[in-house]
Amino acid sequence: MVDHTQATDAQRRHRTAIIDVGGGFRAIYGCGVEDRCLEDDIMFDHCYGISAGSANLTSYIARQHGRNHTFYTEYAFRKEYASFDSFVRNHNYANLEYVYSTLSNHDGEYPVDYEAFAANPAQFTVVACNADDGTAHYFDKSRVRFDDFDIMKASSAVPVACQPYVVDGVPYYDGGIADPIPVQKAFDDGCDRVVVVLSRPKDFHRDPKKDVPAAKLLHHSHPAAAERMLARAQTYNDELDFANRCEAEDGTVLVLAPDDLCGLSTLSKTFEGMERMYRKGYAAAGQIADFLNS
Repeated sequence: MVDHTQATDAQRRHRTAIIDVGGGFRAIYGCGVEDRCLEDDIMFDHCYGISAGSANLTSYIARQHGRNHTFYTEYAFRKEYASFDSFVRNHNYANLEYVYSTLSNHDGEYPVDYEAFAANPAQFTVVACNADDGTAHYFDKSRVRFDDFDIMKASSAVPVACQPYVVDGVPYYDGGIADPIPVQKAFDDGCDRVVVVLSRPKDFHRDPKKDVPAAKLLHHSHPAAAERMLARAQTYNDELDFANRCEAEDGTVLVLAPDDLCGLSTLSKTFEGMERMYRKGYAAAGQIADFLNS
């Protein structure tokens, strides 16, 4: 356990940020990180969520320790949560309405504590990819409303596995396509200590060939998003390298990443694998207090 006074003093000296990149079921790693932060009374000034990372950080900002763990290790195994049946019926493998409305609204099984979320002074940015023009869009905290978590749905709409999600008349895909590790965005917003939470090893570089099939399927309906998909690997790799350089050269970034995937992927899971990944994130978060004090 950390010295809470030291952590608080550090946050006064620096403008701090956490970036949770998501990663489907692998994103339970970030859930472990953020639960440890809540235990250690560490709250960042600015939280950046991409895809499942936006859901992780919503619970973190609301100070709901353990909520995300329940979603990953219990609800995620329900057919209503994510299944090929859902894909056949609704063209969405992940049932975003079930996750972010049915379960999360005030009358849901495990609602977001919206009052606590709104009262927390931490800023919140959710990254999504505009499906019409392929650009990154940054939603701010004001767009999260009572029983309205649409921006998380937009940020989590994995191309091909999900239809684009429409917010205020604009269709969006998963934010990881456009700005997967927005360290530069955090710097531009005035942050000078940035914790990056990955869901793959920190030396993993994305293979451009992996995104070609999805880009081909998107090309007819959303050509700009398809082009962005083709550039996705380069964007991810460049932003990862930048984060790692900042960590090594000037100490403004701390990169937390699992050393293996525990058998998990974006859309596949085991209970044992997710528990292991959660514990890895929880343990890694022990580095954060010292980093913020540096």
